Amino acid sequence: MQKAILSRELSLLFLAPALVFVAVFLLYPFFSIFQMSFTNQTLVGANAVNPQHVGLQNYLDLFNTRDWMRRGEMGHSLWLTAQFVVGSALIGQAGLGLSIAVAFHHRRGLLREAVYTLAIAAWIIPDVVVAFAWFAYLDPNGTLNQILRAVGLQPLDWLFDYPMLSIILFNTWRGTAFSMLLFSSALASIPPSYMETADVIGASPWQKFRDILLPLLRGYIATDLILITLWTFNTFTPFLLTGGGPTYRSNVIAIHTYNVGLRFFEFGKASAIAVIVMLINLLLASIYLFISRRQQRQAA
Repeated sequence: MQKAILSRELSLLFLAPALVFVAVFLLYPFFSIFQMSFTNQTLVGANAVNPQHVGLQNYLDLFNTRDWMRRGEMGHSLWLTAQFVVGSALIGQAGLGLSIAVAFHHRRGLLREAVYTLAIAAWIIPDVVVAFAWFAYLDPNGTLNQILRAVGLQPLDWLFDYPMLSIILFNTWRGTAFSMLLFSSALASIPPSYMETADVIGASPWQKFRDILLPLLRGYIATDLILITLWTFNTFTPFLLTGGGPTYRSNVIAIHTYNVGLRFFEFGKASAIAVIVMLINLLLASIYLFISRRQQRQAA
């Protein structure tokens, strides 16, 4: 049977809605923000009506070496964001999601269903509801401290004393379901004969994971790391739990951008931050894609 081939004009017609969507909601806002990053645009005042072109001054102010790592500045926010991404995305979501998927791959029963249900529920519940639940859990008089008191341990003010640890645990619990489901689907595609052969030759669980599962999952791991790194780097949900505090100790880059643009009304400087964040996202995605393609070429 001869395959029908669409003409170039007809193909573009089918693509037109998607192209319009990308142009209106992605390209136009980006170019507007890029242009605004070279001005002193503000929300109120004279510069809101007649913004002036300031060249690279916004970028130079952000990278002022004297203030680079001071609390509340961009350098400090990027450092906190790096901790947040490594702890929550790479170690937390990817590591925990892979561990759960491998641990329950060949198991069925109530425990597996309970773990998967809780993980998926944490993922689909609205952000505000999840943040309120964790705020109540970590409150000085909340559930966690009640448990610590019951076992004779000293209660802590978690959101004040350990704000970064709090939002890392919160975001790990919130987003592990995606990695778990991705790796579960990947494991289901592996022929059972591979593991059966390993059992016959007496391979240990670690050897089976290292020599069989891990090489077969590399592509999925790369995809998962790309997505959750970008999502975690740009997520705003920690604001619902700590607001970036106390004293900017959980002021990740998304919260810092919000504060500069919508709290201090410096749209030009906030646009410069947004441009830098986009470039960082492109760099991270490029690194992951390069590693993934190199691994694919080596495997071939």
